[in-house]
Amino acid sequence: MNWDDVQAFLAVSREGSLAGGARALRLAQPTVRHRIEALEREIGMALFTRSPAGLTPTETALMLVGHAEAMGHAADALLRTASGTAGEIAGVVRVSASEVIAIEVLPPIIARLGAAHPGLVIALSPSNRNEDVLRREADIAVRMSPPAQGGLVARRVGAIPIGLHARRDYLDRTGWPSALADIVATGLIGLEHDDAVLKAMRAAGSPLADARTIFRSDNHLAHLAAIRAGVGYGLCQVPLAAGDDALVRLFPSEVRFDLETWVVTHEDLRAIPRIRAVMDALSDGLRNYIRCEGGSPSPDWQSRLHIG
Repeated sequence: MNWDDVQAFLAVSREGSLAGGARALRLAQPTVRHRIEALEREIGMALFTRSPAGLTPTETALMLVGHAEAMGHAADALLRTASGTAGEIAGVVRVSASEVIAIEVLPPIIARLGAAHPGLVIALSPSNRNEDVLRREADIAVRMSPPAQGGLVARRVGAIPIGLHARRDYLDRTGWPSALADIVATGLIGLEHDDAVLKAMRAAGSPLADARTIFRSDNHLAHLAAIRAGVGYGLCQVPLAAGDDALVRLFPSEVRFDLETWVVTHEDLRAIPRIRAVMDALSDGLRNYIRCEGGSPSPDWQSRLHIG
């Protein structure tokens, strides 16, 4: 079976059309069509049927796509493994983390890591979906729960505190709350659906769990942006807010929820120098980030990073 044909099948499955698959692979559309047809001849069955919405995968295609994706992850992992010389801290390392961690927290850690090891290339995947380290979708993952799968190595780096915050000028304009009941009455920047923090609030009996919402989004970056913009009260990671003079933490003794944080890799990868170097850098950087929940209103947690 030709791997190029399988790649074409995967691209068309994901994009829903020959044109989309061709764009994803940066190939001409006839080339992608010929590869799909070659794979169909190889297996002796049709993979797609035409519909007004584009190409619809057949039942055979739906059964095969998981195996094709596994081949794709294995091929990507093979290329990453081959990208560095044995014994050197160089080559490609794919890191998966939640959107907030990947975009707000990891870039300065990665910058220091790159300065110390110029041969490293970090492929960062900001996603709230747990990418499967066991299947090598990622080499390293930052997760908010320990992995349940065997064959993985996890380092606990600490608990990221979640607190209640608002912009200082929003408080000056609307009035500073004297109790949580004031915030419940005013309303929160909230979520459209349950998540771990909302469930934790309910388990703790927090009145905030029943607060009305004045802005809703399940995207945590949008949630954070709304707090920073002064839309209202909201929950966010305390170390992030501590670095922004415009944000004020409210009722810290009454509102605190912890996100246990782990750095995870496959047990077969942990001895590889570049994997070990990235694991160490992420673990140390995240620990320094967590330590900045208190103290000065603008802690320079980045200056604490020491990557060798």
